[in-house]
Amino acid sequence: MSTSPMPSLSTLDDVARLVADRHDIYVRWSRGPDPDLRSASSADDLTGVRLPGLSASALGIEDWWEERPARLWVARRLYDYCHLPRLKDPLTRPWLLRGREVARGPDNEPLVSDVEPLAWVDDDVITEAVDLVEQQPGRWGSLDRHGTHRQR
Repeated sequence: MSTSPMPSLSTLDDVARLVADRHDIYVRWSRGPDPDLRSASSADDLTGVRLPGLSASALGIEDWWEERPARLWVARRLYDYCHLPRLKDPLTRPWLLRGREVARGPDNEPLVSDVEPLAWVDDDVITEAVDLVEQQPGRWGSLDRHGTHRQR
């Protein structure tokens, strides 16, 4: 569980290449691996209950996605929580990790253990993801429960 400085991924294609054919890569939105690995678990915001792992979002591409672009899959997954720095904590950043899913959290999110930090996700990647998702023909919004959108 090394917390040495991590590289940063600067494009959506960089993230898509990393997750290609992998199902053990997750994105976590937090202050980073150092504080997360000290606690080794998340807490339910509503009740305060400690969870048996870190909450994260799976980035592995599902088989039903078939031959659709990996970068669109990744963009959609990153877009889901891009509101967190604005809503919860301005120091929240996305970072990628390898881990083992041990349970599901109260929002049905994967809870992971045996976490290995891999890379930071640059702000430019999030901008690219938001732009790509917003270009799609269907209506879609982030998982922001307050209904606000990302300020750009």
